[in-house]
Amino acid sequence: MSEIDHPASAETNEPTAKFDRAELVQGWNAYTERTPEVVPVLKYSARTDMGRVRENNEDKFDFYDPEEPAILAARGSLFAVADGMGGAQAGQIASEMLLKQLINSYYDDPFSDVETALRNAIIQANDQIYSLAQMIPERQGMGTTLVATIFLEDKVLVAHVGDSRVYRIRNGECDRITMDHSWVEEQTRLGLMTRDQAELSPFKNIITRSVGAMQYVDPELSMHAAVPGDTWVLCSDGLTGYVEDVEISDIVTTHSASEATRQLILLANARGGRDNITVFIISIRGLEKYNQDKNSVQDVPDSESVNVSEETSRSMFGKLFRK
Repeated sequence: MSEIDHPASAETNEPTAKFDRAELVQGWNAYTERTPEVVPVLKYSARTDMGRVRENNEDKFDFYDPEEPAILAARGSLFAVADGMGGAQAGQIASEMLLKQLINSYYDDPFSDVETALRNAIIQANDQIYSLAQMIPERQGMGTTLVATIFLEDKVLVAHVGDSRVYRIRNGECDRITMDHSWVEEQTRLGLMTRDQAELSPFKNIITRSVGAMQYVDPELSMHAAVPGDTWVLCSDGLTGYVEDVEISDIVTTHSASEATRQLILLANARGGRDNITVFIISIRGLEKYNQDKNSVQDVPDSESVNVSEETSRSMFGKLFRK
């Protein structure tokens, strides 16, 4: 299990995308000079674990939390989890490429609306991964799932491809925001299979959408209100394959974000841990007005205000079409 408090990089000979802040901000001068009306106060933590069976970790999480007012107003803060697939370390490469390209492309597009910018960033990442797979025979079929949340003023934009999930916990109730892009989920929706049958199906790990495995990708996007007190959970199916939704809710609501990620991974491993496991928890502690004169934020009346430092942790690298 790993939880890294500071960004880390590892040298590698694999042809993955490099994260270059200078390249990332090349288009930022084009952002209009405006400030956000409100900004969400976020507390977040993430953790990834190889599990008890796998020999490498193909899961990956990443985030970008800007401070520039114009970027906050136009693009907000991005948090994402990816779960790669493919042999010969292809899944690990795909998930890392996706998240690096996602952040670069999303924040380097100052002109599109937020939904278009996010969709285009996913498509560009798909093109990059698919093109690499076509050039290297050992990489063909490589791909990755994706769940991403954008916290933009008083909204939360969710994007997903595959069977990684996003949950929202509000007032103790756990709502699954995403529906798996998987064969068993489609059969269940059509009434051809029960939930119990889906859990036991040998085709449980067959997903119907991914990033990079096919020439085209169709991400699913949805917009939601950012409500103080809400907690958002992003995770790979290494967690949901072993931990029930109600258990996720109970652990998240009774522990700090950092401790909840630890407890959830421990539970998944205790029940088998046959897959990589990744959990990203983001809590909305309040919405605060942005003070343009002081380049800071101030409390929004009648909303919870919690002055907290961000608790972040990140680590390296998760599975697909046949995972």
